[in-house]
Amino acid sequence: MTARAFTPPRLIGHRGAKALAPENTLGSIRAARAAGATWVEIDAKLAGDGVPVLMHDARLDRTTDAAGPVVARTAEELARVDAGGGEGVPTLAQCLALCRETGLGLDLEIKPDPGTGPETARAVLEVLKNEGWGPDGEIVITSFDRAALAVVRDTAPDFIRGLLLTGRPADWRAAAAALKVDAVIPGSKDILGPEDVAAILEGGWVPMVYTVNDPERAKQLYDWGMASIVTDDPPALLGL
Repeated sequence: MTARAFTPPRLIGHRGAKALAPENTLGSIRAARAAGATWVEIDAKLAGDGVPVLMHDARLDRTTDAAGPVVARTAEELARVDAGGGEGVPTLAQCLALCRETGLGLDLEIKPDPGTGPETARAVLEVLKNEGWGPDGEIVITSFDRAALAVVRDTAPDFIRGLLLTGRPADWRAAAAALKVDAVIPGSKDILGPEDVAAILEGGWVPMVYTVNDPERAKQLYDWGMASIVTDDPPALLGL
């Protein structure tokens, strides 16, 4: 159980604002800010040269005009592919600079390729340090990858952390306790009733949820005690 105070924003733009602009791009981050979001969520993955870049998938095919594994290209090479609107794949450092410039808080998901959780976490923490983002800033570090979160716990324990869940894993409470996270973040489809939110709260964790785009569902989750919702479409949920 954590004793740390963490009050997340009520709404976080997903991959910037995925419904408004190409995901995980600087343009998407700007679109989220313009739409009224105060925080954004992004995915940080390693390029082939070990530089953290903004990318959800292990491959480039879905979100860019290129194909093949992200790790097959350097960050410089990824900057030259089209990730939407003529914009290249940005680095995490560029994202941090833009968030600082626009006053956005950051839900930073460590999104490693299989087996690279610790390596990815260390690289992300190094960029945060180099860019002057400390644990007192408006930031939460999240991941599905428990090995990545363990590195953050052990080497940068003052950062607020969140455990992302998919499905309804039986050991989620034990994992959240062992990783000493501050928030537990299931998918919307796995929150079946108010008792699921209550279970997170009873464990001493902040309840957050991804990815909710329907206002009626968002209102239901808020009514059940959900503290923060990640959404593709911030304008649709603002004011709830």
